[in-house]
Amino acid sequence: QVQPVESGGGMVQAGGSLKLSCTASVPFSKDYDMAWFRQTPGKERELVATINWSAVYVEYAESVKGRFGIFRDNRQNTVFLQMNLLKPEDTAVYYCNTEPATMTWGQGTQVTVSS
Repeated sequence: QVQPVESGGGMVQAGGSLKLSCTASVPFSKDYDMAWFRQTPGKERELVATINWSAVYVEYAESVKGRFGIFRDNRQNTVFLQMNLLKPEDTAVYYCNTEPATMTWGQGTQVTVSS
């Protein structure tokens, strides 16, 4: 099964920035939007942002609007999440997948924001 590989997480102070990347061993399907999700212990996985194949349509969770940007490079089969003005409540493991999810969930990448 296809499993995405996420990278780019780390530890930053509040107000800082990180750029996450997601790729896979096979091309992402054109039939589904790509999305970033996040999850903290004890909580359900939350949809953060989505982007369609042509990158014309993007959507964000209210909690990240104006701070996060999702974009993609189809030639590199990579989806990115630029995260700015990070807050402690953004601390989570971030995952990518299609929306709805059709791939096996990857390991994710940990983002930790300190106050």
